Amino acid sequence: MAGSYNSTDLQILKALWSGERMSAREVHDALSAETGWSYSTTRTLLTRMAEKGFVARNDFHGVAIYSASASRVQVLGSIARELTRGVFDIRGALPASMFADSPHITPEDLAELDAILNAGDSADPTPPEKE
Repeated sequence: MAGSYNSTDLQILKALWSGERMSAREVHDALSAETGWSYSTTRTLLTRMAEKGFVARNDFHGVAIYSASASRVQVLGSIARELTRGVFDIRGALPASMFADSPHITPEDLAELDAILNAGDSADPTPPEKE
């Protein structure tokens, strides 16, 4: 999960999470009404996401099949951690429970999300020193 996800990446990942493995045409068909993208745009975006490691590309009988490289929970954890730690300089434990009402998050997902959000952090709520 190297790098940051943008809103376009997230739209494609959401489609892949619901369909698991999809061809570029299937991704396009799932998103075109919402996004208005042309088929070539969808293919270009999938290629770029594969280069960034966000999706995996496998060939099956000559057709490129794509799947998400990270789970919904891993991506959510990465984004939430980047925002809270990198942008707001929040230190200490982060509450995964803020996502408990999502229909996409199970109790097991919350436990995994808590581990991602708080990986390698101490419970010390001391704010970082100002420069």
